[in-house]
Amino acid sequence: MDILVLDSDPKEFAFIQQALGGKKYVLTQVFSSGQVWQYVQAGQPRFLIADWDGSDLARTQVLQRVRALNNAEPFYALLITSKNTEEEPVPSGADDIIQRPLRAADLRNRVALGERIISLAGHLATARDQLENHAVFDRLTGFMNRAAFLHQAAGELERSRRASLPLSLIALDIDNFKIINDTFGVEMGDNVLKVVAQSIREKSRPYDCIGRWTGDEFVIALPGVIGADAEKVSERVIAGVRGTRIEVPNEPPLNVKISAGIASVARISTSSEIEPIIQQARQAVTRAKESGGNQVFLIFL
Repeated sequence: MDILVLDSDPKEFAFIQQALGGKKYVLTQVFSSGQVWQYVQAGQPRFLIADWDGSDLARTQVLQRVRALNNAEPFYALLITSKNTEEEPVPSGADDIIQRPLRAADLRNRVALGERIISLAGHLATARDQLENHAVFDRLTGFMNRAAFLHQAAGELERSRRASLPLSLIALDIDNFKIINDTFGVEMGDNVLKVVAQSIREKSRPYDCIGRWTGDEFVIALPGVIGADAEKVSERVIAGVRGTRIEVPNEPPLNVKISAGIASVARISTSSEIEPIIQQARQAVTRAKESGGNQVFLIFL
């Protein structure tokens, strides 16, 4: 682990080096809080040992500034002092304080504790990010999940209303997906969903709002798009899915097909809501499947 040491006393720095000697720690000596700030901004060492008495930490309030950065990586500050900590106010932003005279074993224990806290904080941040992602994105396809899509699409609807723009909603449903699942198993069904999702992403615009609605159903919100243009997007997706081949052990490759239903709104009123538009698009995709599948059915609202 890399450690910054803000201490201008060569004897004390040498003691710290000796106490933390070995390959586990790499120490970098700095002489001002400005240098500490530069290292932190560069994403360098996340552990600081600092002389509270002889440095400019209190004057520059660099620890408070570091905390205000809200970096994803945790930062730990261990201060060294000769002051009576019961009488002197502890600097804001400090995690731990060790008093002189320094003892090697005590210093090593304090550093080990800080290292452990940094590790735990890092794991916690990773877990929090994963939970946030799980709350927004579908694990299998990487698209927004149903709740997240509803929220995002409702925002797109409101923005389109304010700008007097149209909006189209595409619902997509894999043809004969139940047969694929029943014949080849759930694992193959998941592979089909992944391949189809990748094709939908490749044939859509990078900024399109795409979600997995349920099972083998996907939805795309297209603000500013109406009628024939929405059909072109759907046909591009259908052609992309039709062109995919999924290998099956001891069987011919699967040629997957998909149907699309479009609900297109030319004029969005104050009473327009996203869920009825989605349901209309889902009804349209049912009409496309009833007509043989692998095609688009468009309705205007």
